[in-house]
Amino acid sequence: MKLVFCGTPFFAVPTLKAVLRAGHEVALAVTQPDRPGGRGLQVVVPPVKEIAIAADIPVVQPEKIKNNVEFRRQLEQIKPDAILVVAYGRIIPKWMLDLPHFGNLNLHGSLLPKYRGAAPIQWAVANGEPTTGVTTMHLDEGLDTGDILMQREMAIAPDQTAADLYPLLAEMGAALMVETLEGLGSGSITQQKQDDSLATLAPILTREDGRMDFSRPAMTVYNRWRGFQRWPGAWTLLGGKKLTAHRLMPLEPRALSGGPADPGAIRIEEGLLYVRCSERTWLELVEIQLEGKKRMLAADFLRGHPLKTGDRLG
Repeated sequence: MKLVFCGTPFFAVPTLKAVLRAGHEVALAVTQPDRPGGRGLQVVVPPVKEIAIAADIPVVQPEKIKNNVEFRRQLEQIKPDAILVVAYGRIIPKWMLDLPHFGNLNLHGSLLPKYRGAAPIQWAVANGEPTTGVTTMHLDEGLDTGDILMQREMAIAPDQTAADLYPLLAEMGAALMVETLEGLGSGSITQQKQDDSLATLAPILTREDGRMDFSRPAMTVYNRWRGFQRWPGAWTLLGGKKLTAHRLMPLEPRALSGGPADPGAIRIEEGLLYVRCSERTWLELVEIQLEGKKRMLAADFLRGHPLKTGDRLG
C-alpha cells in the first residue's frame, strides 16, 4: 500500500520500520516539530524523523493540521491508501479521516476499550492489571473510540514497570499493524465496535500523580511506582524537601509487627527504612534521593541523616 505515517516518539519507530520491511511505500512521514528538551534545552529531533530521513522518506512537521491548507493539499496529492497514526500527538481532523480508502489506522497501547487516552501503558501498570496489549483500530472523531481491527495480549509481570513494557508493546504493535494492513488488503478483517460501557480512561500524567499516598495499601503505592516509571516516578516530602523513591518494595500485611500505626510514619530497623501504609502494610524504601542530593541506598542515606522511628513522610 501507499501510506502516510504519522508518529513522533520511540513507540512509533518499530511500526515505521516494520511497514517498510513489509514492502509498503511510505510516501510521507508526519511528526511533531523539533523542540527544546532536556536540562540544556537543546533542540530534540523526534525519533520518527530520524528514521524517516535515514530511509529517504520526505518529512513534514506542521505545528497545526486541522486548517492547514498546504498540508491538506500535500496529502490529497499523495492519495494514500491508508494513514497510519502511532503516538503522533495531534487530534486527526475529519478531512484527514475521510481521505484514504482504508481510513486512518491507529496503534493504541492497550486492549481497548480499556485505557482510552494519552497514557494507557502507564495506567494499566499503575492499576495493577495482570495483562495489557495493543489494539489496531480505525480512528474516528472520538477519543480512541473507533472500531477495533485487531488485538494482541501481553502478560504484565508483578515486577515490570511501564518503562519495561513500553518497548515490548511497541514491537508487538508493529507486527500487529503489518498484520492489520495485510488483513485489510485481503478483506479478511471484520472490524468490531467498541463496547463503551466497558471503557476506562488513561489521562495524561501530571507531576502530582507521582506523589505517594500512604493512606493507600502498600501494593497500590508500589503499583503506581511501577506505572509511573520513568515519569512522574514516585515521590513524597521529607522535612519540606522532595524525596524520590527510585526503588521500593511492598511487604505482606503484618510482616512488621508493632511500630507506628499512622500512614506515612517511618520505621527504622536494622538499617532499613520502612514507611507505614494502610491496611497494616509497609513499604521498604530501598533506594532514594533527597532533593539536591545524589540517589543512594536507604541504608547509606540513614547513616548521614538523623531519621528515627516515628518520623513522618508526606
